[in-house]
Order: sequence, then structure tokens, then C-alpha cells
Amino acid sequence: MKRYTVYITPETFSEIKNLPGNIRQRVRQEIIKLAENPRPSCSKMLNVPNFENELWRLRLDSWRILYAIAEVDMVVDVVAVRKRPPYDYGDLERLINNLR
Repeated sequence: MKRYTVYITPETFSEIKNLPGNIRQRVRQEIIKLAENPRPSCSKMLNVPNFENELWRLRLDSWRILYAIAEVDMVVDVVAVRKRPPYDYGDLERLINNLR
């Protein structure tokens, strides 16, 4: 099985650094696992019109890891790690535009 290359946007890297210790470690472990399996059973594909790649969210307790999969290039781009609630995906369009 081929491995995907995982990239973390600079903004997301800063978000991860500021997470509480136990959550930070769990988020890092889940991101590492995305290289082997970018579509784990606990993740969900988000329906985003006019976006050429697949956008997914991985639920980790009350935290969400948002990432895009470019299947052709075998690349996973981690675009956000947010707590829900209060996060409501309101900045999703901005996050996607940063990937283009």
C-alpha cells in the first residue's frame, strides 16, 4: 500500500502547537496515521461545491481535524484543527482558497 504525503499548513501548525498537551499528542498521532489511511472509518467527507479535491473531517472527541485529499498526487493537506463547539465551519471557504 502506498503512503500519502501529509502537509500541514503553517496556520494549522500554529494551531496544533497551542493545543492542550494531551489533545496535541492525540492530534499529531491521528495526522501521522493519515499517511497510511486518509479515509479512516471515524472520518466524514464534507460536501464542498467547486472544490476539485476531497475535503474530510476527522472527529477526535470535541476536536475536528479538517483535511483535503489530492488523490492524483497522493497528498493530504491538513488545513485546520478546531474545537466544536463553538466552531461552525464558517471559515471553510477561506481555508479551501488557501489551498488553491
